[in-house]
Amino acid sequence: MKREASSPRPNFEAEAKKIGFDYAYADGEPYWEESARYVFSLAEIEDRLEAATAELNALCLSLVENVVEHDHLMRRLRIPECAFDVIRASWRRRDPSLYGRFDFVYDGKSEPKLLEFNADTPTNLYESSVVQWLWLQSQIARGELPQDADQFNSLHEKLVARIGEIAPSRLLHLCCMSKNAEDAGTTAYLAECAREAGLVTKLLDMSGIGLKHNEFIDPDWRKIEFLFKLYPWEWMFADSFGKSSAVGRTRLVEPPWRMILSNKGALALLWDMAPGHKNLLPCYFEDDPQVERLGAKYARKPIYSREGADIELVDGVCIARGETEGYGREGYVRQAFCPLPVFDGRRPVLGCWLVGDAPAGLGIREDKALITSNRARFTPHAIIG
Repeated sequence: MKREASSPRPNFEAEAKKIGFDYAYADGEPYWEESARYVFSLAEIEDRLEAATAELNALCLSLVENVVEHDHLMRRLRIPECAFDVIRASWRRRDPSLYGRFDFVYDGKSEPKLLEFNADTPTNLYESSVVQWLWLQSQIARGELPQDADQFNSLHEKLVARIGEIAPSRLLHLCCMSKNAEDAGTTAYLAECAREAGLVTKLLDMSGIGLKHNEFIDPDWRKIEFLFKLYPWEWMFADSFGKSSAVGRTRLVEPPWRMILSNKGALALLWDMAPGHKNLLPCYFEDDPQVERLGAKYARKPIYSREGADIELVDGVCIARGETEGYGREGYVRQAFCPLPVFDGRRPVLGCWLVGDAPAGLGIREDKALITSNRARFTPHAIIG
């Protein structure tokens, strides 16, 4: 694994506009970075990153199997009791998952270590799937990369196939908070994948979902039977309509059982289940006496949080703090502090994608700060040799 300079395309802005990559720049700053690239060997991808993704996914499914049978574990994860039966029923039906993303710290030398699992509402999907693949093809065509350069990226074809597999009806509704450009872009991309799979799609803002006779309906009063929601389960169960029986009557993606894996408490339960696992970091609930094993150096993470918000890195004293967004009311975990490696002043987080249960790709975000925030840049990668 190495980071090296890369020649940007002179027409990138026009290309971004052409393919609908509307958030290539955020708040006037570039989000997409192609003056650099990360390069991996095939063995690093297959034997380290892809293998870790598959193994941890299997471990996560075993964890869900255990948690759904024990109310005290649901409560440990601060899941509201109104969600218990919905989650159990969803798991026992084996409601299918579409996708997820494991975020790893990896330096090319040691085993990748899991920082968190984005099991419910992961973004940076379109750039991982389409945008960096087109970049790779352009770099090869321009002679910037060898003809046999490749990428850990089968996301698009796997997403299309998976949506077709799990569709219970021909119409798929997709919803998000559409004022967020990245959320809207991710949702629009998945709608495109669904259309390729032969489905009819309807895009909605979250505010466009209604409730009638305990059924979700769209603004045209059509019943919603199959819904992709880029909206966290903990928010949904806090909403009044999230407590409706309509939740159990609608095929939702991601399904309710993913709520078990989408909070940081799952990191503590995974460590308890598989202590010493080569791809896990020691992690404990903050009120667990075993937390003292971490000493004075750890990452303090709210059970529910996103984009690095309200995370603290502690080395005797707090040395870094994410943006304050008000997370943490449900409690915290402490995870062993494993600093991100530094490449040319940048600290990359490697996001390894799953589609269904299959490893499907890699997206890299890098930041100068110790905590990766929503201002991190996406940097493409290539496999050479």
